[in-house]
Amino acid sequence: MGNRLSKIYTRTGDDGSTGLGDGSRVAKDSPRVAAYGTVDELNSTIGMVLACEGVDEAVREALTQVQHELFDLGGELCIPGMAMIGDAEVARLETVLDAFNEPLPPLKDFILPGGGMAASCCHLARTVCRRAEREVITLRRAEPEVREQTQRYLNRLSDLLFVLCRVLARAGGHGEVLWQHERRRKPAAG
Repeated sequence: MGNRLSKIYTRTGDDGSTGLGDGSRVAKDSPRVAAYGTVDELNSTIGMVLACEGVDEAVREALTQVQHELFDLGGELCIPGMAMIGDAEVARLETVLDAFNEPLPPLKDFILPGGGMAASCCHLARTVCRRAEREVITLRRAEPEVREQTQRYLNRLSDLLFVLCRVLARAGGHGEVLWQHERRRKPAAG
């Protein structure tokens, strides 16, 4: 952290602008601020998963590492031209994802969000991650210098979070809540 924050409010944002890491100012509703703000929200929702009781140590380790990387990714988005997330982080997510997914049975149906508190919080994190990915895509269209690795990292992370939802639902004893597509009655032929 470059500057120590001894005073939290500065009043400089009262006009609807905020400072980026490079010192420039942008509107608080700019695509860049939306993207790194949603990455921050994602990090917070992962904190909710970690606050749940009974989360396995391997899941805790994986998600704590992700929280550090999300802080890096937010910093990268906050400082135009900065590179902090690269191919190595994307590859690491793939390795972790494969390790958690390997023992799970293949999916035959869609899963509803649920399966206990930890799994539900993880589903929330997964959906926030997808939104962060969409916002990074929007930002990349407007500002091509935003690196593709940020987009790829979030895409892979949402896959990992989905797998962890399955792991957490099973470990918590709740099991996965499967979508019952047959529950709908077929319309009568007329």
